Amino acid sequence: MTTPRDAILARIRRALDDVPGREEPEDVPVARGYREREPEGTAGRFVERVEDYGAGVRIVAWKDLTSAVGETCRANDIARVVVPLDLPAAWLPADVEPVPDVGLGAHELDAVDGAITGCALAIAETGTIVLDSGPRQGRRALTLVPDFHLCVVEEKQVVDGVPAALRRLADNLRGPRRPVTFVSGPSATSDIELSRVEGVHGPRRLEVVLVRE
Repeated sequence: MTTPRDAILARIRRALDDVPGREEPEDVPVARGYREREPEGTAGRFVERVEDYGAGVRIVAWKDLTSAVGETCRANDIARVVVPLDLPAAWLPADVEPVPDVGLGAHELDAVDGAITGCALAIAETGTIVLDSGPRQGRRALTLVPDFHLCVVEEKQVVDGVPAALRRLADNLRGPRRPVTFVSGPSATSDIELSRVEGVHGPRRLEVVLVRE
């Protein structure tokens, strides 16, 4: 008996019959007209979109980053935060206790007040933060388990739309193949009766500190 899975795979194989065995995706040019009409990538648009999702945003200069992180943590009663091992110490104020991620388990991550990380980039048109487990981001679990996530976004990391984001991520997608997560606002979901529940798939509270160049 042929299963739906078998039928789908068979169709894929038939479609690939004439593809040379050594051909790579990059060898065949693909017309991507949608890339020519992307929205303007402004930090202002990104902030507007992020706030629409219910996340908090602070816009600061580099010299005020530590103060902004401290103010955000105090406003949310955050005292102990898990951080990636390569997170700059200068980002953290003295009254916030960092808990370096040395392979912490789910229970240990759940015991801290929140997480502070950087990001891979941000998308202005959709108000999305992109995480790829790269520098200053740590493992995906750091931003999945704790109830609070403070993300530091540099203005130069803000791109206009999703196509531009994927172009920047392309090398890591084809090379190291790190997991990529797109975060648009605090975690939330709704059931069939449209009852909104927050914190189901990630942090219930999301705060962004955007650093101007």
